[in-house]
Amino acid sequence: MDWQPTGVPNLPADAFQVSSASQPMSPALFAEAIKELPLDTLYAKAAELQNSISHLLDSNIQMKPFADEGDADCKEAIEENDVVIKRFEERIELCKKEAENRGLGWSAHGSNTEEVPEANGHAEEVVMGSASVMEREAPQTGQLRGLLTDEEIRRQMDALVGEDEEDGVHL
Repeated sequence: MDWQPTGVPNLPADAFQVSSASQPMSPALFAEAIKELPLDTLYAKAAELQNSISHLLDSNIQMKPFADEGDADCKEAIEENDVVIKRFEERIELCKKEAENRGLGWSAHGSNTEEVPEANGHAEEVVMGSASVMEREAPQTGQLRGLLTDEEIRRQMDALVGEDEEDGVHL
């Protein structure tokens, strides 16, 4: 099946082909797919990946005693989870690199913040790149531009990045 969605630039023609043995998206394809994402979506994807890693690590901890006692299924599941964890960590790094390529910073939590000291010695958290001076000073017209709901963001991410068939084993 050679279906390719319209409006998805720079992806290889075979990026959306369906095969009987679904493989995870390659790092190169993932990096290409996230280039067009809005910054907030990029951060959301990194947070989602980090959350998945946390769940996989928790599952591994729960399965380890059984694997140590010889349970081959648990041992195999832990090994599979470790592969998925490495892939997700690589994707988080790709999200970080994409933000940095746009000239933006990246914190451990996937947000773009800096501490800015005030005159009285207190610090205030400032979100960098959130709004330009013109955007902050522009009168509101009652129209929301550039804002997406969580569901719209999820649909865009699913369309651009796709869902991995092998998300590891969760308990």
